[in-house]
Amino acid sequence: MPSGVADSERAAARRTRISFGIVLLVVALDQLTKTWAVHRLDEGPVSIIGGDVEFRLSRNTGSAFSLFQGFTPLLAVLAVVIAVVLVRAVRRTDDRLTLVSLSLVLGGATGNLLDRIVRSPGFLHGAVVDFVRVGDFPTFNVADSAITIGAVLLVVRALFPGPEPGPTDA
Repeated sequence: MPSGVADSERAAARRTRISFGIVLLVVALDQLTKTWAVHRLDEGPVSIIGGDVEFRLSRNTGSAFSLFQGFTPLLAVLAVVIAVVLVRAVRRTDDRLTLVSLSLVLGGATGNLLDRIVRSPGFLHGAVVDFVRVGDFPTFNVADSAITIGAVLLVVRALFPGPEPGPTDA
């Protein structure tokens, strides 16, 4: 096997491991914190900084910012399509920041998709558990945070492209 092909395969395997690790970490943190929220916050909110920052249980059947309520099955199918597109994009990128960004978005999308699949009231109708409330901002969760951070990093990369990667970068 030529050295360039072997290097390329090693780089692809490294990208896959990095991406899988980030996605797994985001999904695990998201689901663990949502499980905690469902069990701990059903009695009422927990104030962190006065009334400005609190943990408050909320169930969202819509999309971000509670838009599109009642479209849960459509949103779930859309999340699956987005996840497939993100996996393909992750496999093709050589840029580390883009890899991390896409992996954060994929992890967040997967975490919220799991809610739509397994949470009450049932398959593809489940409500996403949100529990972090900061001021007047809509209530959110770890998955939403990962999606937002990933999206911001993608914008940063688009505005400030890095150097062209070499065959073993990534």
